[in-house]
Amino acid sequence: MTKAEKHYEKMTQTPVSRLIMSLGIPTTVSMLITNIYNLADTYFVGTLGESQQAATGILFTLQAIIQAIAFMFGHGSGTYVSKFLADKNTDEASKYVSTAFFSGAFLGTLLTIFGFIFIEPFMNLLGSTPTILPYAKDYGMWVLLSCPFMVCSLVLNNNLRYEGKAFYAMIGLTIGGFINILGDYILIMQVGLGVYGAGLSTAISQAISFTILLILYMKYAQSTISIKSVSRKINIYFNIIRCGFPSLIRQGLTSISNGLLNNLTKPFGDAAIAAMSVVNRFSSFVMCIGLGIGQGFQPVCAFNYEAKKYKRVKKGLLFTTIFGLCVVGIISVLGFVFADSIIYIFQKSEKVIEVGTVALRFACVGLLFLPLSVPVNMLYQSIQQAEMASLLSTLRSGAILIPALFIGSHFFGLTGIQAAQPFADVLTGIICIPFMIYFIKNDHKDSLE
Repeated sequence: MTKAEKHYEKMTQTPVSRLIMSLGIPTTVSMLITNIYNLADTYFVGTLGESQQAATGILFTLQAIIQAIAFMFGHGSGTYVSKFLADKNTDEASKYVSTAFFSGAFLGTLLTIFGFIFIEPFMNLLGSTPTILPYAKDYGMWVLLSCPFMVCSLVLNNNLRYEGKAFYAMIGLTIGGFINILGDYILIMQVGLGVYGAGLSTAISQAISFTILLILYMKYAQSTISIKSVSRKINIYFNIIRCGFPSLIRQGLTSISNGLLNNLTKPFGDAAIAAMSVVNRFSSFVMCIGLGIGQGFQPVCAFNYEAKKYKRVKKGLLFTTIFGLCVVGIISVLGFVFADSIIYIFQKSEKVIEVGTVALRFACVGLLFLPLSVPVNMLYQSIQQAEMASLLSTLRSGAILIPALFIGSHFFGLTGIQAAQPFADVLTGIICIPFMIYFIKNDHKDSLE
């Protein structure tokens, strides 16, 4: 039996729940490590002061922009890589991953160049105040410098997942995450480089993570990355962008809404920005625990849909949703009860704790509804219904959140800002329920029937 045939049998014959868990757990671990080092940044920088910690919130927005580019190329190419591997066509799969990899590297380099040229207005646009700006620039220059590595790492990571090699995808990100945490401790706490050290640690860890992922991809993936495989056909670029567009919208709107949140929070001081930064990092942490398994659902969904194993796709959707509801539910309840203690870990300022406690309790309510929306979005993106996925992607961080931020801040001040994202999460989850029911009840016929 060839490698392609073994992969086909694994993806179409292994029980769905076990397959999703086997692919999702390594991804969850890698996402956890990524979020832990984000929390470590928040913790170590938080020991320096409110303005320094608020700078991590500003750069969280920049990282969302970088991730938007990376996920567009990673998910867009990965969906087609999975499709062509299901058809046992490794040459075509190699064209897609190579085209995405080098296109991502090019755009990442452009972002680095233009980011350096316009770094001060860029940081102001993302929500810096005059007191936050120096720290945001110190951190931001290193994040910008590492941009090509970050984009290419996520392209490699996502394509390894879509190939069913989630374990190797985990290794690269996990090692990079541990290096970042260690670097934060050494450069901030021991050497005394402050926010500059946090940024330097991030850049070093991203470069190392990229190197490891590239080596693992070249050694273990079925598809190959080569400059010779980069396509000159416009339709391949179109397919990647079209299928990855929901990820671009999702992450791009996240960066826009985060920047808007920072700007609307400015009148309430650096403490409020710092508090919202902590809450956003904690929310991301909860999402990766509860919804990381959904990352295992994506390759299973894409592969089995292409193989016309529709019952397996439906089972996978239900399993991912129920698992997410259970895990996120438990963590959200704990977060709601111990909100003040959680904020206190990252910042001892009374004002930050006051603002952050209220915001975190709102956030925990909203998080309960994410397992109703995220798997549905993953479903439609993975089965190449990009228009539907793009529509659903606009809801949480755009069509609902942005008006909620403006309206909430105008009528309810800081409380409106604190409640805007949870409100968007609740409404998005409710809206996505009919889309889930429609797909499950649709009379798809499996290939063997």
